[in-house]
Amino acid sequence: MRHVFLTGQPGVGKTSAVRGVASDVQAAILASSLNASLGGFYTEEVRSAGERSGFDIVTLSGERARLAVLGRDHPRVGKYTVDVASFESLALPALASSKQTPCGIHVIDEVGKMELFSKRFFPAVLSILDDVHGPTVLGTLPILKPGRKISQVEQVSARKDVLVLELTRENRDEVRRELVQVLLEHLARGGCKDCFFNASKLLPFAARL
Repeated sequence: MRHVFLTGQPGVGKTSAVRGVASDVQAAILASSLNASLGGFYTEEVRSAGERSGFDIVTLSGERARLAVLGRDHPRVGKYTVDVASFESLALPALASSKQTPCGIHVIDEVGKMELFSKRFFPAVLSILDDVHGPTVLGTLPILKPGRKISQVEQVSARKDVLVLELTRENRDEVRRELVQVLLEHLARGGCKDCFFNASKLLPFAARL
């Protein structure tokens, strides 16, 4: 496999798992002689007076931009208005930066409804996934309710070079540990020189798609 995505029920901890894996991998890189790097972005809740008021995207280098806020304007997902221009201003450069650091891990959290209101986002994601000399993608996908489809999510899930893991409250700590080990072993073998990682330890957590 070349890329790995986490899926699971809302609130199960997909973003926390991705951030944890990225943090552990980064710490191991800094403590060793591995010639590798991490990039990309994750989604973070914004809270006001104890209530969720929206979402930001945050790059691994700490830059932040608004993704969505409470509102009635369109485009909308539930009670949140998506700020496409703000999202694109940070997400697209973050995706493009993968070309500058091919030997490593690139976080994409997530390929979901809000992000897909940007017409430029998914082509940029595919560009990274298709790049045989590019980084390994560590991403997240929403789990879809029966009868509902998001074609872009299905397209990513169906790729032969993508492994989708289903995160649960029971397995999330073990998934994090195993994923860190697998990715570090992959980077130690050369990362971009050896594009495929050994997924055998992760197969028990594979999602049934």
